[in-house]
Amino acid sequence: MNPSSVLLLPGWQDSGPGHWQTEWERLHGDRRVQQHDWMRPLRGDWSARLEEVVADAPGEVVLAAHSLGCILAAWWAAHTRHAHKVRGALLVAPGDVERPDLAAQIRGWTPIARQALPFPAVLVGSRNDPYCSPERARALASDWGARFVDLGLSGHINADSRLGAWAEGRALLDALMNKD
Repeated sequence: MNPSSVLLLPGWQDSGPGHWQTEWERLHGDRRVQQHDWMRPLRGDWSARLEEVVADAPGEVVLAAHSLGCILAAWWAAHTRHAHKVRGALLVAPGDVERPDLAAQIRGWTPIARQALPFPAVLVGSRNDPYCSPERARALASDWGARFVDLGLSGHINADSRLGAWAEGRALLDALMNKD
């Protein structure tokens, strides 16, 4: 697969400087799925945009999602006609939008789609993620049929986690890209 086949799905407020997704875009040429409004995300709009990008992709894609991007990937997978084009998904630090504090900030994203994903997936969680408990991350991985990877005490696995280009995450993504 060529690098342009990797679709980056940032979460709420996008992924800024120092975020592993931004580093992957810069270093590997991965393609960020641009959303119309990063500050007031609408599930229908974000899902329609992902549908458009995957439909227009010349071949298979791999999704590399962070936070709300994970919730988007699961919702989209439950409704798309193009799941067959997804080789796999790396789902990193899903945001638990069913938690009352997050549901109040990010409206319209509940319920979380909980069906098994129609493609291989790896969910990476942290023991001290302020937006998703480790138990909840493991439950989402189980529901989605994803392999769970415990990244220890890594916070929200974002720029604040100081992972840089996050070689361990890239190795997980590469394994999904090379799965037969």
